[in-house]
Amino acid sequence: MNRFSEEVTLEGHIIDSWTLPRAFDTIMDLGGSFDVLEMQVGRAKDEASFARMKVSATSEKKLEEILLALQAHGAEIASREDVAYQPAPADGVLPEDFYSTTHLPTQVRLNGHWVEVKSTEMDLAIVVSPAYNEARMVPAGEVVAGELVAVGHDGIRILPPQRSRSREVFSFMGSNVSSEHPKRLVIEAIAQQLHEVRARGGRVLVVAGPAIVHSGAGPILAKLIREGYVQAVFGGNAIATHDVESQLYGTSLGVSLQDGLAVPGGHRNHMAAINTIRRAGSLQKAVESGLLQSGVMYECIKNNVDLVLAGSVRDDGPMPDVITDTTKAQVKMRNALHGVELVLMIATMLHSIATGNMLKASTKVVAVDINPAVVTKLADRGTFQALGLVTDAELFLRELSNAVEAGPKPAVPEEA
Repeated sequence: MNRFSEEVTLEGHIIDSWTLPRAFDTIMDLGGSFDVLEMQVGRAKDEASFARMKVSATSEKKLEEILLALQAHGAEIASREDVAYQPAPADGVLPEDFYSTTHLPTQVRLNGHWVEVKSTEMDLAIVVSPAYNEARMVPAGEVVAGELVAVGHDGIRILPPQRSRSREVFSFMGSNVSSEHPKRLVIEAIAQQLHEVRARGGRVLVVAGPAIVHSGAGPILAKLIREGYVQAVFGGNAIATHDVESQLYGTSLGVSLQDGLAVPGGHRNHMAAINTIRRAGSLQKAVESGLLQSGVMYECIKNNVDLVLAGSVRDDGPMPDVITDTTKAQVKMRNALHGVELVLMIATMLHSIATGNMLKASTKVVAVDINPAVVTKLADRGTFQALGLVTDAELFLRELSNAVEAGPKPAVPEEA
């Protein structure tokens, strides 16, 4: 018998967004049961639906597990209690029963009122300030001893994304990964997004892998940056190294970008590029001195783009601008993500996953890679809003640049 129970409510477009069926599946998959106590179905596009149900389980622990899973679908515990919290026992240490966040909009109940939790990101803790009716998401390592950390699940609610009523590429493609997407139409829609974001002064982030340079697409990305379509670039030592190599020696990984042939002795060119920038002191100084006069790194510096290069254990050199402390790189990446509306992740799995984990669910994401497993891994790790394109980096950027040059299109009207 399922002796332990709790009432929960779901509200919004819970039927056409499949939220309610997914909630039912979650309860049954975790070994619980449910009784629908009340149901109100919205009969117009702007009218919300409402469901109240009793969720039951064989143990309190099992019920807690189900309730936490339901919160990811937007379920709210009907008890209406304030959020529970406990002081952090030490710097960087959370209370035993801490609440782990999602990248969906989240609210906590403080002093009888729902308060928006700031700095939305998955896998963080919630620090609350009851005296100021404030709450924010904080990485575990940044929590200070004595700060009040949300625990349990009472007084916490998540606002899941609703199905978009407008006909646009991010609503109908979702995170479906396929080499058979209508790429031209998708890329035209992405170009439209670039125009719209730039027009309203928004921010676009490109997470760039070295294949952009290897494939000969470096000048195309540099052009998009120069024309104001990109406000932030994340990458690693490789994208910077091979971009500089391409500008100084005309090669990438020792292969000529003009004819695709290996250059004699070209295997040392990337090391020579690193050494040249280290001698100059930094990419910034190399640009200022006239040593570096073109390329992706050049355009980032000349156009005040937020450039974050995060290092790894396999890096050669590295370039002096590469941040070798991963914790410091995380902080700089988070700071650069403020205001970002659209993210283009191109041919880099690890940096894409790292960035995806820092994004709120409302951020539009395009993941481009010749290997469909890269986009699948990104979605598996929580970035379910990513639109996946299986194609070559150069082909994508070339078509995107052509679509951008064609200019913005009139807005598509909503469905009747």
